[in-house]
Amino acid sequence: MADTAPLPAPVAPMLAAAGAPPAGPGWAFEFKWDGVRAVTAVAGDLVRAHSRRGNEVTRAYPELAELAELLDGRPALLDGEVVALDAAGRPDFGMLQHRMHVRAPARELVERIPVSYVVFDLLHLDGTPLLTEPYHRRRELLEALGLAGSRVRVPPGTAGVAGSRLLEVARAHGLEGVVGKRRSSRYEPGKRSPAWVKTALLQTQEVVVGGWTAGEGRRSRTLGALLLGAYDERGDLRYLGHVGTGFTESALRDLLDRLLPLEQRLSPFDEEVPRDEARRARWVRPALVGEVVYRVLTREGRIRHAAWRGLRADKDPGDARLYSEPS
Repeated sequence: MADTAPLPAPVAPMLAAAGAPPAGPGWAFEFKWDGVRAVTAVAGDLVRAHSRRGNEVTRAYPELAELAELLDGRPALLDGEVVALDAAGRPDFGMLQHRMHVRAPARELVERIPVSYVVFDLLHLDGTPLLTEPYHRRRELLEALGLAGSRVRVPPGTAGVAGSRLLEVARAHGLEGVVGKRRSSRYEPGKRSPAWVKTALLQTQEVVVGGWTAGEGRRSRTLGALLLGAYDERGDLRYLGHVGTGFTESALRDLLDRLLPLEQRLSPFDEEVPRDEARRARWVRPALVGEVVYRVLTREGRIRHAAWRGLRADKDPGDARLYSEPS
């Protein structure tokens, strides 16, 4: 396999604006994948992947080496998502967390928790930049490459189907949501563009506050995150994770005033809190009830992409049951 062609230069990934699924004939839709973004350059035997922040992550995901074989030496620059799939073929961010912070995983870890590369855009091919080509043309070229391997896949883009309908399909299959892409749009590196619109599926959970961590930077004099829990069917307080967004300045001050009198020495949770979060925690008596919205529930029972909605003075701590529906 030839390896003399230069690697295409990486670019910052284009980002989607949040909103409801756009309507009209000028849009195509893709499912939203719950993983980590990677822009990957391939030429000959060489493969080089970069994260959304521009850090090289090639060694972290040796599965990406399959791209060299699938492209048969052709230089290309691909945009996609690294995901860990569960037994049903759905992205599992909890599984991926075991890989995403390991710079050079051992073979045992790769075999136990393999990742896949879901490719959804083609930015460069055979020496020709494609950033100014319309989305529908880039997708045509991408699908013509036939990138179907054991760890590489190109999910179909869907035109002619309402985004709202595809969102319901995503909901039924436990996927993260959908992304609408204007068919005539060019690729805009590093920009959050209205030409791409993401619609995430969020869920609501009532929670008990079991602790907090101090803030940093402009929030150094107040709290940084709340440590959250809910009661299971046995009455045990389960740890659900933390939330650090969705607060107003007044809410931060109010919460801190409420939390300080509730401080206690030991964790109120009836299970072990991960060490990285527990070591900075200030524990409190589980008396405050709030509500969060979240996008994904990991296999370990942790909420991900959570945002604080506010305190629920109308609820008792015992009302915060695992994965309750809003009322």
